[in-house]
Amino acid sequence: MRITVSGLPGSGTTSLSRYLAERHGMTMISAGEVFRQLAQEHNLELAEFGRLAEQDPSFDKMIDARQKEIAADRNDIIVEGRLSGWMVENADLKIWLFAPIACRLLRIVSRDQVADMATAEKITIERERCEAGRYRLYYDIDIGDLSIYHLILNSEHWDVAGLGATVDTAIAEMRRSSAQAPKDTGTVWHPSRLQK
Repeated sequence: MRITVSGLPGSGTTSLSRYLAERHGMTMISAGEVFRQLAQEHNLELAEFGRLAEQDPSFDKMIDARQKEIAADRNDIIVEGRLSGWMVENADLKIWLFAPIACRLLRIVSRDQVADMATAEKITIERERCEAGRYRLYYDIDIGDLSIYHLILNSEHWDVAGLGATVDTAIAEMRRSSAQAPKDTGTVWHPSRLQK
């Protein structure tokens, strides 16, 4: 099984991904982790690698390609990242976490130790604008298009345990449906079966 977890900064993707990886015995692959691996492979400090990535599109593309490559080679994985739902095309379950900007900013101020809400808002809005532009330029992806996701969850209303319980139910149903699929007809389970 391959699961992707995506969302804007502060939406809780890392927390949910860690919960699911631990709960279901899966390996978690995060875009941030891939970023750190590539920086190390290039013998660069994270900040320096980050500056290069901002200036040179090939670094962003390298990070995305590496995440896609890792996901293609493994089973039972949780792939966390803004574009993971788009990059891991054969994912069995694609999740998008949503939270209003005010909620996300509170988390960002706390998590990243930003001075205040106004600073966090300025940084976050600029980051999201810049990323959305790059995604459209590099891949013709509209990050606001949520039509590719199987589950869209509001992380303002539920904590990690609540979000996890919802996803646990979806995973259990997927496994049940897969176990019941006829074995001798070549039938392949697909998440769209949940909609029937």
